[in-house]
Amino acid sequence: MVLPSEFDVTGLATGAVAAATLAAAQLHAARRSTVLAPVAIDSAEACAVFEAEKLFTPVGWALPSLWDSLAGNYRAADRWIRLHTNYAHHRAVVHDVLAAEDREGVRAAVAGRSAEEIESAIVAAGGAAAVMRSRTEWLASAAGQATVAEPVMIIEEQGSIAPVGWKDAQADLPFSGVRVLDLTRVIAGPVCTKFLAWHGADVLRVDPPGFEEVASLLPETTVGKRTAAVDLATPDGRATFEQLVKLADVIVVGYRADALAKYGYDDAQLAALNQALIIARINAYGWEGPWRSRKGFDSLVQMSCGIAADGAAARGLDEPMPLPVQALDHATGWLLGATIARSLTHQLMTSATTHIRGSLIGTANLLYRMNPPSSPPKAAKPRALTLEESHTEWGRARRVAMPGTIAGLHTHWAQPAGRLGRHAACWRDR
Repeated sequence: MVLPSEFDVTGLATGAVAAATLAAAQLHAARRSTVLAPVAIDSAEACAVFEAEKLFTPVGWALPSLWDSLAGNYRAADRWIRLHTNYAHHRAVVHDVLAAEDREGVRAAVAGRSAEEIESAIVAAGGAAAVMRSRTEWLASAAGQATVAEPVMIIEEQGSIAPVGWKDAQADLPFSGVRVLDLTRVIAGPVCTKFLAWHGADVLRVDPPGFEEVASLLPETTVGKRTAAVDLATPDGRATFEQLVKLADVIVVGYRADALAKYGYDDAQLAALNQALIIARINAYGWEGPWRSRKGFDSLVQMSCGIAADGAAARGLDEPMPLPVQALDHATGWLLGATIARSLTHQLMTSATTHIRGSLIGTANLLYRMNPPSSPPKAAKPRALTLEESHTEWGRARRVAMPGTIAGLHTHWAQPAGRLGRHAACWRDR
């Protein structure tokens, strides 16, 4: 056991990394018309990459905390609730709803109210929060009933299309020549596009001008990618975005379910711009039911769906016990990468394009299917882990090496990690 937990987090990490690496190897073999190269996965390395943001080590400089000072679990009058305040606008909602400015003030305000009342008020005001529910309570709720059968990935074939440019690019790596438009934030989506970049994709991350991502995550979530700023609220920005879509091969969207549609870019409209485009979307609470468009993050989904409660029950604790890492985020990212690789292989062989939808709640369902939560395991003796040297825009650092190897391939980072919006919003030549 590498990541001790009541759930099989080690199996989830190893399996997700293996699925993605194997799918990349299969794409590479199909592109070069060769036999499948051997693939190797080390479970300790797979588990390490699931906590890459914790293990990232600046050399001679510092990162801010992973968590905002108000983020965390609070005991309400009747049960526990988690507040997510890593984005400034979510923190502002907590200030307004609870009339509190610091952690002690929030704790006092929460203690006198019901958890569900607080959750409802914060969500209604545009913030992010989650009551700790048991698995039974979750499955009895409308949101739980709607997503109880939610799979990790929903894959829909869209029909045949004309040949696309990436097929003719020199396939030194599995995704060489593949253009990936990255509209993702925080962890799950960036993990997917990081995997694609590591194996040769031209990944361009696009954000609104001035967008403030969680700063502590950027050294991990921007490595290997170019980053650009595009304002969809302006005619010039929309024209730039549409040109990017027309020339892309894959778009990965990590916004809430209907967020991009508000700008006029739902799946049908994206496909109208580019029939060959593989559209991959992820959200937190699944694609059916009343929480389809709710703001959510890994730590909140763990509270909502029973994971934190089951962890607490297994240890006899009266407080939330989450997974040891943000496993729903990381697993969803790797499994989305695997599905994109398989979709590209399918497109290569059949000229058919694919639309993909994944969710954190779907990955949580997978984790529950892997094994029921058990009594807490004994912690395994940690294995020595060697971090690799890395250069970022901020300075030298040491980071977790990407796990999974494909025999004969020499992967590398095409871009150092750095600020958002630092590159031109255009594609490179294939």
